[in-house]
Amino acid sequence: MSTPNRPPERPEDPLEILQIPENAPSIDKFKKNPLVPVGALLTAAVLAGGLVAFHRGNRVWSQRMMRARIVAQAGTVCALLASAGGMRVVFPRKE
Repeated sequence: MSTPNRPPERPEDPLEILQIPENAPSIDKFKKNPLVPVGALLTAAVLAGGLVAFHRGNRVWSQRMMRARIVAQAGTVCALLASAGGMRVVFPRKE
């Protein structure tokens, strides 16, 4: 006789089901510095728009979008550097 198929036992921790590593970015990190993910999404959106304009043959609009991508990317890097500088830990000097 065969035993009926039982579903596997569910783990207590939902992260085990999703197999998300503990060092993965969390919502808390995005809440601390929302400008970095917003800037990354903005950069990706502008890049996609520029590629669509290039594909359609609109050179002027494509060039404007690529310049806007540079500005968005620079803003994202500045936000990242500002957040890294703000999170810097100062260690006491040993005398």
